[in-house]
Amino acid sequence: MSTEKLRLAAIDLGTNSFHMVIVEECEEKGIVEIDRVKDMICIGRGSISTKKLDSQAMAEGVATLRNFIVLATQRDVAPHNIIAFATSAIREAENRQEFIDMVKRETGLKVKVISGREEAQFIYYGVRNAVTLRDKPDLLFDIGGGSVEFIIADRKKAYLLESRKIGVARMMERFLRSDPVSPHELKLLPQFFASEMYVAAEKARELGVSRAIASSGTAQNIARMIQSGKDSDSADVLNQSGFTRQEFESFYRQVISLDAPARRKLTGLDEKRVDLIVPGLILFDTIFKVFGIKEVVISDSALREGMVIHHIANIRGRDGDGGNHDIRRQSVMELGYRCNWHKPHAEQVARLSLMMFDELQPLHMLKERYRELLEYAALLHNVGEFISISAHHKHSQYIIMNADLRGFSPTEIEIIGNVARYHRKQPPSEKHPLYSQLKPTHRRAVDVLSGILRISNGLERGHRQNVQSITARLQPERIVLEALTRFEPDIELWAVESLKPWLEEVLAKPILFEARIQ
Repeated sequence: MSTEKLRLAAIDLGTNSFHMVIVEECEEKGIVEIDRVKDMICIGRGSISTKKLDSQAMAEGVATLRNFIVLATQRDVAPHNIIAFATSAIREAENRQEFIDMVKRETGLKVKVISGREEAQFIYYGVRNAVTLRDKPDLLFDIGGGSVEFIIADRKKAYLLESRKIGVARMMERFLRSDPVSPHELKLLPQFFASEMYVAAEKARELGVSRAIASSGTAQNIARMIQSGKDSDSADVLNQSGFTRQEFESFYRQVISLDAPARRKLTGLDEKRVDLIVPGLILFDTIFKVFGIKEVVISDSALREGMVIHHIANIRGRDGDGGNHDIRRQSVMELGYRCNWHKPHAEQVARLSLMMFDELQPLHMLKERYRELLEYAALLHNVGEFISISAHHKHSQYIIMNADLRGFSPTEIEIIGNVARYHRKQPPSEKHPLYSQLKPTHRRAVDVLSGILRISNGLERGHRQNVQSITARLQPERIVLEALTRFEPDIELWAVESLKPWLEEVLAKPILFEARIQ
């Protein structure tokens, strides 16, 4: 694998705000965010109706971009690796070339105006790198200030890419005059939304779409408010979290009739979205109804991340979309590399863990999805050594739960973190908050998986990949585990004696080890 590092800054010139993300990429560690900044300059201020960018907004935009470039340069990004794409407001403005020329003249930055379809394509790349898409198509939608992009896609390809001029700032300016929103506006705006969604909705029905994945600040803000209403401890973990249609409709009925002062008191609502959240809520409500969606999943990656993936793929000579990777496994491996893990040891522990999971399945009866989570916990069980050898099992849990692993739900990350936490020292205990807050079924899974991981880690105590395979004989009164080894397994058998009691307790059977040298 190449370890050559590449630094890149991607700037998104949106209707309401300019954003820049600075990343570093190498083959092993993947894409690591270095810095992120945004400025709410509202380049689209008044331009939706006038079709012209305001001169003051343009001046503010140039000043912001100048600051962005200074920051990127200070972060060691080469000028040719600073990319900038403009979307809806600039795309539609009659004087857009004047602004682009002004930016080039005063900052040296070359801004590319992308089409609505290109914007949708980049959003697809970004979402696919954060949320696990399925073999069955999903609806992806990204809510901007000027436009909303609709994508229908599965893990392999996109079936529909379109951009509609129904962004929340545009709808606010065009339709909403009352606060709280009036009954007439509540009737008119959904009708307009529905007419703009017709083509996408027909395609969704044809493909049997039942789930949506939403990106953008509006979507994240709605999800955060709904989660805070459920007293969630993970309201700050949004990627691949979500809510059902019933949860949204209950929240919608409570909020839509409120005026601005009342909305401002809502937990989780961004102050800058107090007004824009209204057309956002109406848009969500219409999408649920028109598309017949049952649930919405949140993606914290979209346009900017898609720009980065596409640009890096071109530089590296890969497919333009950055490939079609298993993002869950890829993000786990990248985290391991970032923490300077001992990869052969981690992979050996994972291999032994999966063998034991399969051999003991008639006893633990866990579903296949837990097998995958066990593998990832085993691969990451020692990443805490990056912080300190002492109490590294606790550090491993902290790193896993705060590393923004892509493609996992918050609950899956909690399970992986807990399993890694209990690979040594004390077994799970309800005195530990991060364990006790899990649902009973998930606590039982952590019990079994951590018991397996403890033994697998013991069988790799010498870090020498001695154990080649494990087979189990499930007898009425006990479990006999036979290890096929390359050398005398004295150190391994010594280690597992102190680590096996937890799995014995969970499975309610004593465990006897036998070894056979290959």
